[in-house]
Amino acid sequence: MSESAESLRLAFLAYMSGERRAAKLTVETYSRDLAAFLGFLTSHNAEEPTLTTLAGLRVTEIRSWLAYAAANGSGNATRAKKLSALSSFYRYLRKNHGVENTAFTLIHRPRAALPIPRALSAADALMIAHDIGDATDTAAIQARDTALMCLLYGAGLRINEALSLNIHNIPAADNALLVTGKGNKQRIVPLLPAIRTALATWLKLHPNPVPESPIFLGARGARLNAGVVQKTLRDFRRLNNLPEHTTPHALRHSFATHLLSNGADLRSIQELLGHASLSTTQRYTEIDTEQLMTVWRNAHPRSGAA
Repeated sequence: MSESAESLRLAFLAYMSGERRAAKLTVETYSRDLAAFLGFLTSHNAEEPTLTTLAGLRVTEIRSWLAYAAANGSGNATRAKKLSALSSFYRYLRKNHGVENTAFTLIHRPRAALPIPRALSAADALMIAHDIGDATDTAAIQARDTALMCLLYGAGLRINEALSLNIHNIPAADNALLVTGKGNKQRIVPLLPAIRTALATWLKLHPNPVPESPIFLGARGARLNAGVVQKTLRDFRRLNNLPEHTTPHALRHSFATHLLSNGADLRSIQELLGHASLSTTQRYTEIDTEQLMTVWRNAHPRSGAA
């Protein structure tokens, strides 16, 4: 008689907690997910599953199980974790019971949805760009931090993109900045007059303004570290009672969100941000919709109606 799937599940959990010394929470999660999977198979096949059932598991059954989980509220990330638990179970079955099942190689792991970017209000973003210098008493550091925040909000750069720039990257004649982003992909980003002014003010105080020097230097003369920038903005946030998500990257999100709110098209924003896929840029439309609904709920006389 083929061994029951439930006994195999219990043996697997004992193996995970004993031989593999998996964390207690991991074992509990695996136990719950595998019990739900075996319960699904019992209902699906109208009989309790056995080792033979598991060995013959088909792609369609795995997909049906994932679809069932989705219909019952499991998001992509949750279903991916469930599939991971099942894959671990099958590795155990292959090692200890000789079960060879290639169905999992044909299943694409559900991808977790990217979080919606959290932008700042225009007033808060402008406050940072204008007043970040208040965080220090040193004129050079004030000018440096102001130039950096203006660049992050006014050009939508990632913090590492901004900090990797050298002085020779600043255009002399036109207003187009050549930025090297992820995967060494380059893009052209326009520089607003306010950004050029802030950069010029900082460069007058730059301790080593040669073309090969980093634009943004730390206190010891090396390229400025992103952690220092994050701490500066974190301190400024606390002093000015700004939202918890006030970070250098939130300025990039704010750049894109405010462009979209003022009529810029997604393709242009995609180019400015250096996104490889338009679907990444489309997340900003969700922000815009949320903001619109917030305005509606706060202002419309019928928004509170039952």
